[in-house]
Amino acid sequence: MNIRSILSLVVAIIILTLAFTSIFVLDETQQAIVTQFGKPVGAPRTEPGLHYKIPIIQKVQFFDKRYLAWDGDANQVPTKDKKFIFVDTYARWQITNPLQFFIRLRDENSGQSRLDDILDGETRNAIASHDLLEIVRSTNREPEVEEEFMEDMENLDDISVGRDKIEALVLQRANERTADLGVKILDFRFKRMNYVDEVRDRVYERMKSERNRIADQFRSEGQGEARKIQGNKERDLAKIQSEATREAEVIQGRADAQATTIYAEAYNKNAQARDLYSFLRSMETLEKSFDEKTSIILSTDSELYRYLKRGN
Repeated sequence: MNIRSILSLVVAIIILTLAFTSIFVLDETQQAIVTQFGKPVGAPRTEPGLHYKIPIIQKVQFFDKRYLAWDGDANQVPTKDKKFIFVDTYARWQITNPLQFFIRLRDENSGQSRLDDILDGETRNAIASHDLLEIVRSTNREPEVEEEFMEDMENLDDISVGRDKIEALVLQRANERTADLGVKILDFRFKRMNYVDEVRDRVYERMKSERNRIADQFRSEGQGEARKIQGNKERDLAKIQSEATREAEVIQGRADAQATTIYAEAYNKNAQARDLYSFLRSMETLEKSFDEKTSIILSTDSELYRYLKRGN
């Protein structure tokens, strides 16, 4: 191979290298600008496909064409009614003018940092301009009562703005500040809100105190109902026992009367039967009235004395 062939091969390689380096590809998710010595040249390249630039002296800066996520840091912010809360937010944004974006912010990291300043600032302003109730509520609908004890709770105050309108206000004001940055904020939302630790502890204590009060009320009502049931039970029991005793005495009286009638009919048939009945009744009386340690003094007119004397 002679020198001419070698030179031709080198020139061909150089030409091919320059040709390849002058071509760049954009896919559907990208947009780009061409810079020359650090300054943008020409219009932004937004259509997918093959694009060209001058090799070596021109470079390509790529930017995402898709919706991008912004996730804010949770910050402690005071509300208009002096309630300190932690607010965590998020947003979606898009690079709408890559040329302007490159001139003002250079890259996406700088864009995220600039959005931090804008959205955090507008969030603080919005929170500080509204009461807590306006921030956490979206409508004036009536609370859903799932338990009976909640029926006595006071209704929440009505709101005039609400959370959705505050989010829309932050979005509007933030877009006004990003209009010259080549970006557009598409959506903004409060992701999470909570009291700071000190205030949250006080709220929890107040909630526990309220629940304890309701529990004490239930216990008091239960004890009152238990005493009422116990009183009714004792009254009913005494009534049942009284009626049972009375019924037993009535039955016993009827039985005694019937037994007396039977005995009278049995022993009243003749004089001997009557004497036998009188004797048995006297002996029963004697048996029930005395024991072996009892001493008794009888007169001679006593019927018992008459039977005892007859037995001797």
